[in-house]
Amino acid sequence: MAQSMSRSPLAPAAFPDLPVINGVRFSSAAAGVKYQGRTDVMLAQMDPGTTVAGVFTKSATRSAPVRDCQDKLGAESQVGAAILVNSGNSNAFTGHFGQTSVAEITEAVAVATGLPTSRVFTASTGVIGEPLPHNRITAKINGLVHDLNEVGIKDAAEAIMTTDTFAKGASAQIQVDGQTVSIAGIAKGSGMIAPDMATMLVYIFTDAKLADSDLQLLLAKLCNRSFNCITVDSDTSTSDSLMLCATGASGVDVKGNNDFAFALESVMLDLAHQVVRDGEGATKFVEIQVTGAVSDAEAKVHGLSIANSPLVKTAIAGEDPNWGRVVMAVGKSGAMADRDLLSISFGDVLVAEKGWVSPDYREEDAAELMKRDKIILKVDLRLGDGKATVWTCDLTHGYIEINADYRS
Repeated sequence: MAQSMSRSPLAPAAFPDLPVINGVRFSSAAAGVKYQGRTDVMLAQMDPGTTVAGVFTKSATRSAPVRDCQDKLGAESQVGAAILVNSGNSNAFTGHFGQTSVAEITEAVAVATGLPTSRVFTASTGVIGEPLPHNRITAKINGLVHDLNEVGIKDAAEAIMTTDTFAKGASAQIQVDGQTVSIAGIAKGSGMIAPDMATMLVYIFTDAKLADSDLQLLLAKLCNRSFNCITVDSDTSTSDSLMLCATGASGVDVKGNNDFAFALESVMLDLAHQVVRDGEGATKFVEIQVTGAVSDAEAKVHGLSIANSPLVKTAIAGEDPNWGRVVMAVGKSGAMADRDLLSISFGDVLVAEKGWVSPDYREEDAAELMKRDKIILKVDLRLGDGKATVWTCDLTHGYIEINADYRS
């Protein structure tokens, strides 16, 4: 399906040039899990000494691969690690078949790489409820191991796409005591996007050195300011997985290093924004800035209520500055608000204040702003110091077309 859809109008011009991350190699293959004529499996193998962190969907119906990864995290090891991902089938809600497929795939990767199964992580994305034809994947593993190389990350990004219209990548490099530390990441995601942990499938690699526990704490913290602040359609996937691997190949310990944390967050935000820009049927990238809430947490509740409202999102798609729908979304969120203190702006156009339309508001000003492909909505609750930013996209007929026949 991914190949049949036109590229999102919000897509970047091209896949970025990502730096080689010493200590990790990639490969991809066409296994025919669902798609024909395209790659649909990727393998990443990390050298001994690599630490691994991850955050995963909180869905009560999360997939067998997610549960397996969660069980394996936290066990320190110096023998290296591997990640195998397939697209086309999520291996979710498949009963005992799910665990069997995970076991068969992890065992095959372990044998081919010499790694213990406890250090082989898998993920699957695609249709829910259909047994994964794992034999098609295991038949490709020896070839995947043979083809591993340092520059295959773009091909890996393409192999994990489902309804995505473009492969997603981002990177950053910093200097620490004269040494270069590099970060590179890839992601897939387009629909079923309302993360409750991380998002979709995201794999980030760095040559920095950081202990498992420190890596996990940093990832979880930054996730709440990036992937947990995006939504396309309010639906949380059964397969959402975000993994961060630190090979340590640079020899630079980045514990407590603020520059590294900032660089990592920039990569995570870049990937998160690309997922929104590839939202199914999206034509507008929307940033919602909420200030003046009683807490940051309540600001985020308001932001997500606005971002997930079909009425707000369809108004944006129709380029209608219907601020009444924003008022509605704030009022229904469950977080604290006062009608007579609330102000709303579309970009720099003050639309409403103190419980009523602004006396200086001109509809044509806001209507002109709504024609842009990036829309900024600002809400000031005037109740406290809480603030949050949330990102989403509009809701168009294209979303319906993609999802009405997703399994065909």
